[in-house]
Order: sequence, then C-alpha cells, then structure tokens
Amino acid sequence: MISKIKSCGLIGIDGYIVDVEVDTSNGIPAFEIVGLGDAAVKESKERVKSAIKNSGYEFFSKRLTVNLAPANLKKEGSAFDLPIAVGILLSMGQILYEEIDDHMIVGELSLDGTVKPVKGILPMAICAMQSGIRNFVLPAENADEAAVVKDVNILPVKHLKDLIEYFNKEKPIKRHVIDIDKIFSKNTKQRFDFADVKGQENVKRALEVAASGAHNVIMLGSPGSGKTMLAKRLPSILPALTFKEALEVTKIYSIAGLLPPKTSLITTRPFRSPHHTISDISLIGGGRIPKPGEVSLAHYGVLFLDELPEFSKEALEVLRQPLEDGVVSISRVNASLVYPADTMLVCAANPCKCGNYMDPEKQCTCTPSQIQKYLGRLSGPLLDRIDIHIEVRSVKYKQLEATEPTESSEKIRERVNRARAIQLDRYKDTNIFTNSQLEPAMMNKYCKLDSKCRELLRNAFEKLGLSARAHNRILKVARTIADMDESEEIKENHLAEAIQYRSLDRKFWNV
Repeated sequence: MISKIKSCGLIGIDGYIVDVEVDTSNGIPAFEIVGLGDAAVKESKERVKSAIKNSGYEFFSKRLTVNLAPANLKKEGSAFDLPIAVGILLSMGQILYEEIDDHMIVGELSLDGTVKPVKGILPMAICAMQSGIRNFVLPAENADEAAVVKDVNILPVKHLKDLIEYFNKEKPIKRHVIDIDKIFSKNTKQRFDFADVKGQENVKRALEVAASGAHNVIMLGSPGSGKTMLAKRLPSILPALTFKEALEVTKIYSIAGLLPPKTSLITTRPFRSPHHTISDISLIGGGRIPKPGEVSLAHYGVLFLDELPEFSKEALEVLRQPLEDGVVSISRVNASLVYPADTMLVCAANPCKCGNYMDPEKQCTCTPSQIQKYLGRLSGPLLDRIDIHIEVRSVKYKQLEATEPTESSEKIRERVNRARAIQLDRYKDTNIFTNSQLEPAMMNKYCKLDSKCRELLRNAFEKLGLSARAHNRILKVARTIADMDESEEIKENHLAEAIQYRSLDRKFWNV
C-alpha cells in the first residue's frame, strides 16, 4: 500500500513542499529512504523504527521504501522523521484518517517517540499558508514561532502517540494561537540609549544622518574614544521593524537555529558584531551545509565590524557584492540559494597601529609608511561603498563630568522617522525605500543640483580625487540631509556637510 504525507524542506529562507511517499510490500524485510537526503535523513529510519515500537505500535517486517519528492532537491535535517513515521503507520493500516492531505507535518523523533523541535519552522508555516494547506502539525516547542502565521491551524504535538490518536479521532489537538500585538509592545524596548553618551555631538549628528537614509558608516578614532559605544546605540534610533520586516528577520534566525527559546518573533532590529577572526564563509554565508552568515543575520539591522583593518582581506572583499545588491547569492550543484542582506554596515578602526595618529594630546609612534600600510588593508572599492566617514575624537574630562542631560534616542528617532517618511512618500512608485538605495539612473531626478552646488561638488571631486561611486554617495547623503531639513531641494549647506563626510579620503589615504 502507498501513502503520501505532505512535509516541507528549505531552500535559502523559503520553504517548499516535500511529498513523503511510503510504499509497503511483501518481500525480504528492508527499509530504504530515497530522494537525495543527507546523513540526518538517512539515519531517520532507525529513529522512526524505535519511536513507533516504543510508542506502543507494531512495526511490521515488510519491505519499506520511502521517497522524498521532488527527488532532485537536496533534503537536509531531521524534520522528516515525524511525517515518515505517520506515512508508515498509514500504509500499514494503523492510522485510519482519510483527510491527511490537508496537513503538513514536520518534526524530529526521539527513540521513545517524543517529538523534538527543528529549525526553520516559520518559513515552513508560511509555505503551508501559501500552498493552501490548512493544518500544520509540528513540535510543541516550535508552536509560538509558527503561530505568527494566522491563516494556518497550528497543531503542536509532544509525542508520536498524540498525533496518531488525533488522526484516529481518539483525542483532539488544540489549535495554538498567540497575541502578536502584545509581543510587539513587550519586546521593542532598546537596551542602549544615546542619552548615555557624553560629548561626541558631531558623531551623533553623523549617525543620525546615517540612520535617516540607511547609509553605511566608518568611524576612525583613538582607542577609548567611544566608537563601539556609539555603534551599539545606532539601532535605538532606527525606525521600528514592521510586521513584514520582523517576519523576514525571524525566518533567517529560524533557519540558522539562532532564534532564542520561547521567542515567536524578533521585534527589534538586529545588531551583529562578529570578531575580526571570522572567516569569509561565516561572514557572508554558505558552507558545506549552506546557512546564513553574519551579513544576513544583520538583515534590516546593523552589522558592526570593530577593528576593521584586522579583518582578513578575503572576508572584507566578499562584503562588496552584498553591500551593493542587498542579497547574498550562493550557487550549488543542485540549487542556488539567496539570503537577504539589506543591512547597514558600521565600521570602526584605529587610524594607525598604535591608535594615536588622530589624538592631539598623545604622540603617534607610527611612521607615515606604517600608517599607510595599516589603512591600506582597507581596499578602495570597499571604502567607496561606505557613505559616511567620521572622525571620533577623544572625550574631554569636562564633558564626562557634565551633569546636563543629553538627547535621548527616542527624540532622535522621531526625526529619523520624519526623514524616512519623506523618502517612503517620494519613492512610493519605485522599488526602493531609502536614499541609500538610489540607482545612478535616478540621480538626475531626485538629486538635482543648482549651479553653485555643482561647482562645489566639482571642486571637491577634483581635490579629493574621488571615484564615480563616491560622487554618487555624496549625492545620496546630501539628499538625506535635505530630507532631514524637510527641504525639497539640495542646498549648498546640505552638500557641504555630505562632502565633509568624505574628507577621510584625503586625510588618511594620502598620508
């Protein structure tokens, strides 16, 4: 007898329907799983066999063939244990339920029949909804994550026996629901606040500009000047995640197996800060079993690279394509995977090996050639993709002991939201949302300059030796500054401030 159970596999951050087909026949007892499964899938036959027996059901000595269709796509992980067990019991007549086609089933089995959680539940639930499947059977520990998808009945199970009794109409399974509005209101508070930062008003201004237009940033300054402290507070002034954005971020963390316990939805913008010893694969994603890298885990949030010159050249160079395209493309023999990577890149670096080149009160012990060599680890093409360069000076003691309250992240975020709203309205008929996403073909329409501004930009272009990409970055930043002033036109002061944020091109790379 042949039975067919619907389950789900993953490609990138999306799920796809997998038909678990089970054929039982007379002959020499055997148990084969075909359909391009990995080692975890191949080993499931031992888990399934023991789970069925230890749940009080009979495992007949027959010839069993399990096919995971489509057979041309690689199947990974242990999520097929539960549908394989149900398919075997159905084909052997121990499950009598006739409407099983309207169920998607996923879950890993312990040898005693306990159903264990699996990765990637949220994209699977979305796949069930998009495929018109009404019921999604899954491990109880994954229920909160799947319940954010409203148009599917989430049916959590803790043991194989519970599911068999449900299909045989002996015991119902209660649908699991959660309150999404309550989750958003509870989890949106930020840990860090700009009110904690003393001084550094010029850096705060530059980070506000970056947040308003989603621009990439590099901060150069002496050790202890506050670069890391400032970077950690950047997410607190970014606009709150929308439900659609929260779903996409949660999908990435779910697939990577990094979703915190008892978390159904990530509602705050991610902040990722990998160590400089990270490999290029861990940064960008991929590997033998492909999974998202740090640049994708920072999707819709901030990727902070501290001590930027200490990162390997290979790791920094692979960042160039995701920063430009907003996605990571990974090609394999059987499939091509795409991970989203729409992130703000924030970098911090010392201006030289000893760190004192910019400090007016400390003596730099590096020679010009050593400074050039140290900063030369940062390639020109990568720096061209960073819109804003900021000098971070050491904070004076007088500023540290000041008792006057400084501006909070909440107030800064209000201004950022106003600037973002202007951009959303301006680009409502296009496929972009912020000034940082402007294509070169759009520059003439949205970044018009009068004659005085054109002359100012021409002089800066020639004196700083800027590239064409840096020229466009200046225009994008100037457009953002104009939006912050609620100005329809880019004025000289807007352009001058934007040019100021490229001054490091001259100051440091021509030592």
